[in-house]
Amino acid sequence: MAEYNSLLQKMAKTTDTDYWNDSCAISELKYAIPNGAVGATTNPVIVLNVLKKEYDLWEDRILEIIKDNPTFDEDEVSWQLIEEMAVKGAELLKPVFERENGMKGRISIQTNAKYYRDADRMAEQAVKFDKLAPNIQVKMPATAAGIEAMEEATYRGVNINATVCFTVPQAVAVGEAVERGLKRREEEGKDTSKMSPVCTIMVGRLDDWLKIVADKENISIDPAYLDLAGVAAMKRAVKFFREKGFKTRMLAAAYRNQLHWSQLIGGNIIHTIPYKWQKRYNNSSVEIKNTTDEPVDPKIIKELTDKFVDFKNAYDPYGISPEDFESYGATARTLRGFIDGYTQLVAIIRDLMIPNPDK
Repeated sequence: MAEYNSLLQKMAKTTDTDYWNDSCAISELKYAIPNGAVGATTNPVIVLNVLKKEYDLWEDRILEIIKDNPTFDEDEVSWQLIEEMAVKGAELLKPVFERENGMKGRISIQTNAKYYRDADRMAEQAVKFDKLAPNIQVKMPATAAGIEAMEEATYRGVNINATVCFTVPQAVAVGEAVERGLKRREEEGKDTSKMSPVCTIMVGRLDDWLKIVADKENISIDPAYLDLAGVAAMKRAVKFFREKGFKTRMLAAAYRNQLHWSQLIGGNIIHTIPYKWQKRYNNSSVEIKNTTDEPVDPKIIKELTDKFVDFKNAYDPYGISPEDFESYGATARTLRGFIDGYTQLVAIIRDLMIPNPDK
């Protein structure tokens, strides 16, 4: 280990697996980048948490935004803040972006979670975000409208990152949509060589959902199997993407245990890891070797498939139709969480714009 700062840096330098910091917090990026991180990400909940953690760094700037834009409502102030947080992160990652010739070193910024049914609004916001910095990646949810928006945004030159995605069918729909967007772009003679689209599977959130289903439906199963459901879906999606030759890279997110990292090393994938899990992984004794291509025990797959329709459909590349993506349990839970996070963020802004006279 003497030649590496950490296990994550060793992974980044000795395998084809990259990792991102799962936040735009400045303090976290200053830890992650020297340890091998080549990207970062945001979403409404992350921005809310960063604001709470680094409020002293942002309070004066928020007050300036309010003062300098007298007609801005609380939503406009909130989005100005979200955009500026992304730009700050982009600045820290710019040396990585330049070193990697534009293929790495991006920060993801997420479209308004409330737009999950509106492809046009998501695509337009994606194009707007793309202009904030040269190393921006734009996150959109893997709903039916989101899939449509991803194709259009890709065609318009935006590097997308599919989020709110938990299943192989969602990932496949994303990969196919990006291919359509790239083809349309190439047919018009536009360059795609520097585009680096990404599709996330929130592995831990698939596990979370199946655990909820088990409780609701009184399903008895080895609990260790439920900690591998998301890993199994990720492995299958990676294999499917490789077989189809999709340009999009798969990305793992939503960590709940060590397996969500240790069983997904190699395979030309990306991890977006929260700071606390980076620290845990770097303090572990995991052997850095290719595990992504090692299949999950068929016995576990069979047990999950037999007992959970939601896993069976999530594992089958075409087990869920795009019209049903947003009603899938993990999708609905996460969309609600993202929208709630945004609502809480706006409430903080509101308190600065209209201080509570009762306090």
